[in-house]
Amino acid sequence: MPDRLLLRLQYGGDATWLRQAADGRVASGSARGFPPASALASGAEIVVLVPAEDVLLTEAKVAARSRAQLLQALPFAIEDQLLAPVEDLHFAASEDAGETVGVAVVARATLRAWLDRLAEAGLQPDVLLPESLALPLAPGGASALIEDDRAVVRLALWSGFACAPADLPAWLLQTIESRGARSLDVHDFRDGPAPRLPLPGATYHERQRDPLAFLARSLGKPPLNLLHGDYASQHRAARGARWWRIAAGLAAAVLVLAVANLGFEVVQLSRASARMDTLAQEAVRQAFPDLDAAEIARSAPADLARSRIERLRGGAQSSGLLRTLAQIAPVLGSTSRIQTRGMEFRNGSLELGLRAPDVATLDAVRERLAALPGLKVVVTAANPGEDGIDGRIRIGSGGTP
Repeated sequence: MPDRLLLRLQYGGDATWLRQAADGRVASGSARGFPPASALASGAEIVVLVPAEDVLLTEAKVAARSRAQLLQALPFAIEDQLLAPVEDLHFAASEDAGETVGVAVVARATLRAWLDRLAEAGLQPDVLLPESLALPLAPGGASALIEDDRAVVRLALWSGFACAPADLPAWLLQTIESRGARSLDVHDFRDGPAPRLPLPGATYHERQRDPLAFLARSLGKPPLNLLHGDYASQHRAARGARWWRIAAGLAAAVLVLAVANLGFEVVQLSRASARMDTLAQEAVRQAFPDLDAAEIARSAPADLARSRIERLRGGAQSSGLLRTLAQIAPVLGSTSRIQTRGMEFRNGSLELGLRAPDVATLDAVRERLAALPGLKVVVTAANPGEDGIDGRIRIGSGGTP
């Protein structure tokens, strides 16, 4: 049960009210009049008890597949108990509908007058309930609440009435004859010394105080609500819709921020990628200074580097530097009489600078290199030096070196 404001609307239009906690505890005694705006601001559920005189309580057996069908069939199920035309009446059914449903019937004009009176006091109730249904009810028993000018009785789960206190014995006598003997708990809230009413066999509770607090303690979840259909309370739904709109707005804002953040990250990554491309182009330009700007701009740096490395390795060409070096390395490494003083690879040809002790040794190296398959070798220079011959040998593959 949520926190709630419980208000009892008097037959003459006045009211009393109190605040009730979720555990059923009454926070304080009832107060006369209508609750102030400060009490309404708490957002508690507003339950209004309306005069029992104006509400017919009964029960009916209605076969219906849905609650809408049930409410449509109710007027015809209890038509023989009605004194006014169906179109002038408003019908409510119990929430827990089994084979038999509890029914409350009130005149539309009366219900509208209650709602207008509450609206004048700034109230939009969530639940409208006949006060007789707030009376405690023991199994097989009945209960009565007696005040100075009226008595409210609950005879069964869906049976109750209100009358003047002096008329209560006669009314009870008629119901006992029609329903059989029932135990009766009487709660007397009359002011001052008042004689007990002649109610044989009744359990009497005299000198009670605060009828609304008594009703609040025995009222749990309201068994039905007169406010449905054309009279359904809208302010709770509006409040819920407002919160849904706020939640939807927040979700949209989060989505916009997420998209904006994603766009910002894309821009940052794009700039970082451009910087990396610039650095890569600069690295390729430094590694291969013979490349011109147009060639660098035309191809990706990674593709240029890969192409150059493939050319150095030999790739599909037979004149690659690394391939040539792999062929001649065993020859050059097999003798200690010559020294490699330098090398230059240009246009598919490798030119070696060698130091040999004499021309014969240089020529012997040339012959061994020329004997390697696929190589053409010529001596391009042989200059005497202080301690030997400085020679140059050009090595090519396939055609003339």
